[in-house]
Order: sequence, then C-alpha cells, then structure tokens
Amino acid sequence: MKLKNQLLIALVALAFTGCNNTAEKNTASSQTSTADAIYFGGDIVTMEGDSAAYAEAIAVKDGKIVFVGSKADAEKMKGDSTKMNDLAGKTLLPGFIDPHSHFMSSLAMGSQANCQPAPAGEGNSVEGIITALQKVKTDKNIADGEYVMGYGYDDNAMPGGKLLNRDDLDKAFPNNPVIVMHVSMHGVVLNSKAMEKFNINATTKTVPGGVIVRKPGTNEPYGLIMEMSYLPIFGAMPKPSVETQLAQLKDGQMLYAAAGVTTAQEGATHMPEVTLLERGSKEKKLFIDVISYPLFTEMDTLFKLHPSADFGKYNHHFKLGGIKITVDGSPQGRTAFFTTPYLTDGPGGEKKWLGEPSFNQQTANQLLKRIYDSSLQSNFHANGDAAIDMLIKAHEFAAGTDLKKDRRTTIIHAQFVRKDQLDKFYAYKMIPSFYTEHTYFFADTHIKLRGKEQASFISPMNTAITKGLRPTNHTDFNVVPIDQMFVVWSAVNRISRNGVLIGGGERITPYQALQAITTNVAYQYFEEDSKGSLKTGKLADLVMLDQNPIKADPMKIKDIKVVETIKEGKTIFKK
Repeated sequence: MKLKNQLLIALVALAFTGCNNTAEKNTASSQTSTADAIYFGGDIVTMEGDSAAYAEAIAVKDGKIVFVGSKADAEKMKGDSTKMNDLAGKTLLPGFIDPHSHFMSSLAMGSQANCQPAPAGEGNSVEGIITALQKVKTDKNIADGEYVMGYGYDDNAMPGGKLLNRDDLDKAFPNNPVIVMHVSMHGVVLNSKAMEKFNINATTKTVPGGVIVRKPGTNEPYGLIMEMSYLPIFGAMPKPSVETQLAQLKDGQMLYAAAGVTTAQEGATHMPEVTLLERGSKEKKLFIDVISYPLFTEMDTLFKLHPSADFGKYNHHFKLGGIKITVDGSPQGRTAFFTTPYLTDGPGGEKKWLGEPSFNQQTANQLLKRIYDSSLQSNFHANGDAAIDMLIKAHEFAAGTDLKKDRRTTIIHAQFVRKDQLDKFYAYKMIPSFYTEHTYFFADTHIKLRGKEQASFISPMNTAITKGLRPTNHTDFNVVPIDQMFVVWSAVNRISRNGVLIGGGERITPYQALQAITTNVAYQYFEEDSKGSLKTGKLADLVMLDQNPIKADPMKIKDIKVVETIKEGKTIFKK
C-alpha cells in the first residue's frame, strides 16, 4: 500500500509539472506573438481594483488587449509591423462608457439652435433664445414654412421670471413653425404655426401626468407643454429622411468619440429609431458601440420584431439593452414626483405641487413585471423620491419571491433619492445612475424649488459608494454637453455655476469618479468581462488624455483634454 501511495504521489507530481510547463509555454508563446500595437511612456491607469493601479505598457492585437505589465515584457511581442506608441507623458485609460444619454439627439444638433443658458449657450433670456433661433434659420437657409428648431431652453434661467411663450416666437417667426425643446428633454415651447401642425389648441385637454401652460385668463396653450402631454408631439415631430439620418450617424458618433466615449447609450428609443440604428449597423456605419433602451410605449411593436433572445448582444456595434420606463419628469422642470411639495408653484401655477407620475402604481407594477417576465433589463427613469418609491414598489411586485436576482435594474438620475431608498437599491441589486452635473448646471434651481438641504443631497455618490453600491454618472446628453472630464470634475468638486459648494459630503475621489464612467458602467451593461478596465482579453477600447485626472489639481480636471480615442485597436478620434 505504501508503495502504491508513493507511485500515486509521483504520478500526480509529474502531472502538475507537465501542466506548469504547458502554462509556462503558453505564457511565453503569448508574450512572443506579434502585437499590432504597444503603448508605453506615460501613466497607464488600468482601472483594475478600488485604487489606482498602473502598468508600464499594454499590447494590443486584433482589437483586444493581449498584455498588461512591464515595458520589457511587452517588447517581447514587438514585431516588424508592431506600432510602438510612446505616450510621451500622456495618460492612457480604458475608453469611457456612457451610462445614459440620448444618442439619436446627436444626429440633429448641427441643424438646431443652441438655446441653453451660459456657459453651454447664450439662452439666458428670451432675446438670447430668439437670436439663436434666427441665426440657425439664416445659417441653414431655412425657408418660410419650414420648421425652425432649438434645444436647451431652461425656464429657470430666465431673468425676472419672463418665460418664453408663443407670442414671442410668433413675433420673431411669423412664417415658420418653431419648436424649442426644454432643457429636460421632457417638453417644448411651440409657436402658433407649430401648434397648428400638432393640432394643439384651446380644446386640447391636459392628460394625466401631463402639463400644458395656458395663457393667463384663457385656455389657450401658451408656453411649456411637458411630460405625457408632450409625448404625442415628440412622436409626430419632423425628422430628417432616413438617408439623411444615416449620413448623420458619423457626425453623431464623432461627438462621443471626441469626448473619449467608446460606448454610447440611446436612452429612450422609439421604433423608427431602432430601425434606423439597425440599418446603420448592418451597413457598418457604426464605429462606436451604441446600446438602445426602447421606451415602454414601444413594447408591443418591438416584441413582435425582437423577442427577448435578440437583446443583450451586439450586431456590428448595435445592441438592444433593455426597456426604458419613465415614471416622472425633471426636477428643474418641476415635473419630478415628490412626497413633499415644491417651494414654488407648479409649471402651470399649481399650488402645493408635488409633481405627478406618468402613470399610477398599478401600471408601473405591470410594466416592470412584463419586462422582468421577459428576462430583460429595465432602465427606470425616476427623479423625485416619490417616483423612486414607485420603482421600489414595482420591483417588489414584479420580482415576486426573487427580489435579489441579479437583474441590474438601473435607476436613471435618482436625483433626489433618500438614504433608506439607497439601502433598498443595495438589497435589491439595483444600480443608481447619477447626474452630478446638476450640482453645477441646476443647483440654484434646485435650491429655489426644493431647498438647500435637499438640493445638497442630489446625486449622493459618496453615500451610495459607502453603502456598497456601484453608481454610474452620466450627462443625459443633449441636456448638457457630452464632456466626460466635466462629469468627473462635477463629482469630485460639486461646485455650482456661482462657485458655491453643493453637498460637500458627497464629493468623491477622482478615481471613484473615473470608475463611474468605466468599470461601474461596464457592470451596469453586463459587459464587465469585455470593457471598463485594461486587462488581458478585454476589448482595446482606450482613451488618451493630456493629463492624469487622478494626479491633477481637482479644480482643473474639467480642463483636461482628450488627445485620442481608440475603439477595438483603431483610432476613431485624434486631436
């Protein structure tokens, strides 16, 4: 027996030796195979782990990372055709991943007026908005009778409470229908000719969950039309031809690529847009990854064409990610749904205004159950704490006995989340996708509408991280520009337009802010095995910056520039 045991031990040892020799040969083989490109000579931040880790070099082959480590070892993979990329002191990171934006909005921006207030635009007054609209009419040779469109109108930025209305637009554009999108993207202001086009008049009823501002003393629609009352307008809005939109795909993607983004989201997709993106992918017009979340209103038609098995996989850079549910509006538009009243009247002069949900709790329950029963992910738009309560109740209904399944339900914005709700997010494995740029662009508005204490807790990144959550951080483009360094800056500093600190306790480190646009987002999309960090086997999605955000002066992070963006080993943007 003793001899048999000794023989057995010897055989096992021999087997392990053989395995180890094979592993060593494979490692050596992988290190001596020729790389397409090697990057070295700067800070290479891998984003692996919960603190900054650096590598001397990475090697790329066939669109994937094949080595991360020392420069000496990387050079073993150098061949005659290998491109040696000396960073010359610049910083290399994994490509930025967009947690939430509206990719399709990027296609039309070149033909629309920027009506945003400073610093993003000059729409700080009615006169400034009119000037921007007149300029685009002239520059684009828009003839009488054709639509003039603008985006970014912020009623809270208007001085003296003078708001944009149809009379202002009628006077400036007597011969054109005019559409001015609200900064929240949840509403519009129309002139009379546009109202005629959409059959909006004094007999148009305000639907539940909708807002129509009326001219004082009359029933005439006069200013903002928002939320559920806006949805029919959105669906009937003029759109360029399919061929024009296909041609615009390149310009739209370049806006993201110039910001270092290699994966973008189309965060509220209608069926014609799904069809367009599918065609664009088939014609190989997409060079960044685009993930679509069609609106809940599209499910009947969508599921006839795309069963759940079609979701979650790329086809030439396009993927259906899940379904978007929008349960309330925007806090700056006073249409977010709260458990306590706003400090001002509602957008239509409503008193003790809480905001309104888009639909009731029963509808929310059934919508989310339909998504869960289809084994799909949901992006659930909820800004006010009452809307977030609705999400949690809907989840508890729809999930049945499996509340903690790894669905990665994502709460888009979650601006005014409470601490007890963050605990529920953690328990139910939900992901808050925050929006820290509000601390800059809309802090004054939130203080006016909700008070300093509540406004200071918007997008509570630090508390969420402390509770064990993996929050992401987005731009909601084109509500604000697609600028990932500004996203990081806002999370690190939380400084308002007026230079006021907003919720200092919720500031996070630059590394944590980078996680919110890299590793955490890869996890949000179920793509942590292929994106988000620099690791052997992952896609060679890279961004090169002129400075390292982790080492830079925190107040200067927003000034850091993207030098080059690389998607699967190919440069798609270079400054």
